[in-house]
Amino acid sequence: MTPHSPAGHSPAEPDLRHHGDAEVRADGAGLVDLAVNVRTGTPPAWLRERLAATLADLAAYPDGTAARAAVAGRHGRPVEEVLLTSGAAEAFVLLARSLTPHHIAVVHPQFTEPEAALRDAGHPVRRVLLAPEDGFRLTGGAVPEEADLVVLGNPTNPTSVLHPAAAVAALARPGRTLVVDEAFMDTVPGESESLAAARDLPGQVVVLRSLTKTWGLAGLRIGYVLGPAPLIATLAAAQPLWPVSTPALVAAEACSAPPALAEAEQAAHELAFRREYLAKGLAAFPAVRVHGEPAASFVLVELPGADAVRARLRTLGFAVRRGDTFPGLGPDWLRVAVRDEATTDRFLAALAEALAAAPDTGYSQIPGSAAGSSSTGSAR
Repeated sequence: MTPHSPAGHSPAEPDLRHHGDAEVRADGAGLVDLAVNVRTGTPPAWLRERLAATLADLAAYPDGTAARAAVAGRHGRPVEEVLLTSGAAEAFVLLARSLTPHHIAVVHPQFTEPEAALRDAGHPVRRVLLAPEDGFRLTGGAVPEEADLVVLGNPTNPTSVLHPAAAVAALARPGRTLVVDEAFMDTVPGESESLAAARDLPGQVVVLRSLTKTWGLAGLRIGYVLGPAPLIATLAAAQPLWPVSTPALVAAEACSAPPALAEAEQAAHELAFRREYLAKGLAAFPAVRVHGEPAASFVLVELPGADAVRARLRTLGFAVRRGDTFPGLGPDWLRVAVRDEATTDRFLAALAEALAAAPDTGYSQIPGSAAGSSSTGSAR
């Protein structure tokens, strides 16, 4: 791991405001979206019906009582330890504006919005860069002991690494606020390494969740914060009145119910199978390397000339996420969302063609394995 403390933004700095949706906007019409990590086929019909039914109630101001209680019950916490937010992105802004840390450590590569929010609020940020040779895993001493605010993702975007709960919990300290972004935790069967229910760790442990990924609600904006009641009250005081809409509150309540949790669990098991299918296909390409053990709804790959490959993939009908906007990565990295097997087959065929057309990769042969066998399928 390589700690780094940039003095400020510069032309060489990663674009912290670039996100996967930019890959499929403007000229991205008609592309197969492997850049955004929202589960396909969502929201499910039953959830769309619940949301549509809220239209009759839009004349009334939102009341989050039931939704907050549902989220609290889902994680076994008092309602005072739950704050509903307009997506996890609002939670990052609330934390940045409400906390007064002196030594901030953001563990990268990870979702860039937390660092962007902290910088926008005037906080200096120290980056802790996890190394690919370590599988992008936390190692002893990675986080400076003096850090009184630590931010990391679990499982981490874009590395897809799932850190053991014990390793994350070991970062908790008296006098330290530990913020764990668990936006993708519901893509993990059993949510085995979550700290969402942890209430007895030292310091302040804050867990952020999002309903965007599994339930296809990016446009609705609904997430929540779990943490000590005094901190939750402070964050709530920084929110505007009625920050979460009635449809979003209904979504939070519905997606916290046992039938929805069972559906999410089943989706997580299906995702694991499909992720393994994608990983095996990628392993057929000598130029492509997956570091660590992916555990979320996407895979991070390293390959020479990734920028050229990404551009070529667009001409073949596929959008993937560039990696150079994540601190700790660079132009030779791409993030690929996990999709169904048929889509993966078409993508692997397109990747073989893109690699063959990109001399910088040093790869000119289509492998005779998963990608090669899928090359008869249509990628356009």
